[in-house]
Amino acid sequence: MSTYVYGIVRDDEALDSVKLSGVGQDAAPVRFVRAYGVAAAVSDAPEALRAKRRDLEAHQNVLLDLGQEHGVLPLRFGAVSEDDDAVAAELSRYADHYSVLLDKLQDRVEFNVKAQHVEEAALRTVLRNDEGLRARNEELKAAGGGDPAERMAFGEQVAQAVEELRRRDAETVLGPLEGLAESTARGSLPDGHLTNTSFLVHRDRADDFLREAGRLQQELSSYAEVRVNGPLPPYSFVTSPRN
Repeated sequence: MSTYVYGIVRDDEALDSVKLSGVGQDAAPVRFVRAYGVAAAVSDAPEALRAKRRDLEAHQNVLLDLGQEHGVLPLRFGAVSEDDDAVAAELSRYADHYSVLLDKLQDRVEFNVKAQHVEEAALRTVLRNDEGLRARNEELKAAGGGDPAERMAFGEQVAQAVEELRRRDAETVLGPLEGLAESTARGSLPDGHLTNTSFLVHRDRADDFLREAGRLQQELSSYAEVRVNGPLPPYSFVTSPRN
């Protein structure tokens, strides 16, 4: 049977008493494959594994539980190896790399922050804060909207002002949070988003991070959404030994 892999921890005697349930309809028990001072948390891989909510949560819960007492290098959902021997061979080959990463990520968690403007509310904010744009908008309204060239020129001015607001608000969100993090990882940025960033934060500063994120949510609440996901296992900060 194939082996499902959750993540990598340091090998120590405390793992012998760890009792966790993993993915699959029958919640397969988690065991540890050991080699050269590191250990992989694994279970039997269920057939036809799909990214269902129950299994996604089970995967993450194993990592969160392990992370309470152990530094953990989380693997993304769906990592399957041929068998336990193949997992042990991987650990043996790259034990030094994993050991260094475990030192780096000990007692660290990840927060992902996504922020985006609410389009109509951001537009109203731009017009409210820019006296020139506000006056020009009123002039065009009084002229029945103006001719096509005037409308196009005004639209370009508004678009530039919205883009400038987006740039400033991205800095407003990122600056204070970066000050509470040890490292960041930028994710793909969908159109209209201010940021999609993961932050590596020491557990001792997690509450400070959440408080600051809450303050930013409140500050921008009239025209932007700031969503925080975490604390999470530090997925975004695990590097491959093959890079």
